[in-house]
Amino acid sequence: MSPAEPKPPSSPASKGWYDTLISGVGTLDALPTGFDIGPTTSTQKLGWRLRGLFITALLGCLALAALVRVLWVSPWIDAQWTTGPAGQMVLVATDTPALKPLQGQALQSIQWQGGKAVAVSDTTLLRRAPRWVFDNTSRQTLQDSHARLGQPATASATLQFAGAPPVAVPLSNRGLSGIGWAFWPLSLLALLISLVGFVVWLARPDTRNALYLLLCLCQGTSLTLIAIQSVPGIPVPLGILQHDVLARLTLDLISGAALVHLFTLHPLRLAYGPLIAAAGWLLAVAPMATWNLVSPDLRWWSGQSAVLVLGTVAALVLWHSYRVQPSAFTATLQRLSWAVLGSLLLLMGSLFIAGDTPGLQHRVVEIGSAVWTVFFASVLLLVPFLARSRQLLREFALLAGISTVATSLDLLFITLFSLGEFASVALSVFLSLGAYAFARDWVINRLTGSNALTLDRIFEELYRVGRAVEQEPERRRELMEQFLRDLYEPMELHVSDRGLARSRVVADGSALLIPAPHDGHTDFDVATHAQPQSWILKHAHRGKRLFTVDDARLADRVLQHLRRAVMYDRAVERGRTEERRRIAQDLHDDIGARLLTLMYKAPNAELEDYLRHTLQDLKTLTRGLAASEHLLSHAVAEWKADIGQRLAAAQMTLHWSFTLDQDFPLSVTQWSGLTRILRELVSNAIYHAQATKVHVEGSLHDGRLLLWIADDGKGRDPTKWSHGLGLGGVRKRVRALGGAVRWRENGPRGIICEVQINHLHRSPSTAGPRDPEYGQTRY
Repeated sequence: MSPAEPKPPSSPASKGWYDTLISGVGTLDALPTGFDIGPTTSTQKLGWRLRGLFITALLGCLALAALVRVLWVSPWIDAQWTTGPAGQMVLVATDTPALKPLQGQALQSIQWQGGKAVAVSDTTLLRRAPRWVFDNTSRQTLQDSHARLGQPATASATLQFAGAPPVAVPLSNRGLSGIGWAFWPLSLLALLISLVGFVVWLARPDTRNALYLLLCLCQGTSLTLIAIQSVPGIPVPLGILQHDVLARLTLDLISGAALVHLFTLHPLRLAYGPLIAAAGWLLAVAPMATWNLVSPDLRWWSGQSAVLVLGTVAALVLWHSYRVQPSAFTATLQRLSWAVLGSLLLLMGSLFIAGDTPGLQHRVVEIGSAVWTVFFASVLLLVPFLARSRQLLREFALLAGISTVATSLDLLFITLFSLGEFASVALSVFLSLGAYAFARDWVINRLTGSNALTLDRIFEELYRVGRAVEQEPERRRELMEQFLRDLYEPMELHVSDRGLARSRVVADGSALLIPAPHDGHTDFDVATHAQPQSWILKHAHRGKRLFTVDDARLADRVLQHLRRAVMYDRAVERGRTEERRRIAQDLHDDIGARLLTLMYKAPNAELEDYLRHTLQDLKTLTRGLAASEHLLSHAVAEWKADIGQRLAAAQMTLHWSFTLDQDFPLSVTQWSGLTRILRELVSNAIYHAQATKVHVEGSLHDGRLLLWIADDGKGRDPTKWSHGLGLGGVRKRVRALGGAVRWRENGPRGIICEVQINHLHRSPSTAGPRDPEYGQTRY
């Protein structure tokens, strides 16, 4: 935590104020905060967490090293096998001298020293995933064959090839080269997902994170079993295939029940969550409790059906949570859950259709199940980092999902269209990669909820708000809020009285906190707020995606650029103010002195009076140029005095009425424009209309200014007037202030001019709620 950033309060009532602001719920325990792996404020707690993580990582590495050691010394027949044209098991390559002459021959039986021969009629021994074999007979045959071979306790084996005498082959230790390349990424991924589960749980040891840890451990164990099964050669190390079905089904059932239980707590704690969780665990335990009482066929189908039901229930629980309380994080989890469940159904459907088709690639089943498990594990890895923009994890999960689809298509092409091995692989890979290339952005947006902001869009929005701030500096905060709405498209935007040093993502990416400009470090709205504030943006892109760390960084950079732009604008404005003051001083000292001299030397009273009024106008002009802003009430008093003096000199009567519901400073542009509009209209009444009376009425209500100037002169039919510099200047100045003007006849004599300016904004120094005690003030 940065020293400049205010720390969350330590009292229980205000604990976790960031998340409290987001959810509107009073206590942290009731919040949908999810897998919190953020920093802790307690040094002591951080210490034991780091020690726990270090010990866990050390034990995991030692366990992996021990497993590698066991596989290293496990005995095997040093040979590589493949499927022959008739589905038989054919020797491909070997370093054993006795077997080299038999390369390309089909194996018929294997016999350990002192044991019975095991007939080999097909590639059953090469299959490594009985958990995913749908045919009951094939699954039982596969398990029986590997059980008879088992883990040999002898030093040699006798192999019988077709058309050749029996060959005695010594068994040797596998070594590193005999473990195979597939073992390493699978085992490392298993270690990684287990460590991530421990990290999440150690960060906050609660029920939700404990369930997430259980999920990670189950999938890590499944990946470890798959890694051991991937070790090539005969026999399979540790005799692991004998218990593969029950072990993997148990892990999947526990994962399904834990997932249902977790989704009843996170992202939203459901009212009937305990009942749903209890039903999920009961559905998972029921098949396991009856496994010793039913046949192996019924055992597999009951377990597999329960896994599918649990996965569907988990997705439906998320769907219900989103309906109760819409959240971008819930929507993202819902998309990911349907993607995992859909890919599982696609894989199972393709395996069921393929069945035990002759000539089917014996490794496709193993690859398909392994890839789907990797996909599920990658999604679990991605979930705690969804709001932290881990692009590598998103791409890895997406590629794993595409690989699952490719494997399933490969099975379907072989089974339904009788394509050859190379043709089916090529076609499935081509279709999957083509879909990935053309639909990658859409898939990422739908699955992980990311919606990348393009540089063009950011620049366009930033340029627009920068220009608007320059033209209307009093609306800086309003324009910035609108800019954030356009940039992130949040469902909600609120203001909090809590300050921040930098932007940050909270509530699992459902919300983004951005420091609002205030008088201080992030000031570009001077004196607006004495206390620091922050903006709270909830549910980006109308609830379709999560906020990420990249969004927080972008918000900080946008604020920095706008702050620089406003500082530059202020420097320019200061220069303009100084220049206006210099011009005002020169006019006062030079032109004013000359007019004063001419007034004293005037040959007659009429010229002296004219010069006196001209000098008074010059003083008003210079005073206006020298001031950076004018209170509206003061400006109204000056207008009344100026117009009254001019009309009195012309022996005309003034009727004046002006009501205000608020008072605020006018900018120089507003003051100058309104002053010149009133002067020109009064001048027209004096010199052109030759009126005897002038009525000036004005009102300001909720920022809407109405001016009504009427005379009883000789002017008629304004539609036939030729608008010269005077009337044209009035129209131009009114439009510059964002208003409209029109002239009409005034009863039997005279003209009425109506000026309406809809938005006469207050300046930043007085912006805020209108004082209810101010009421209507009459001038």
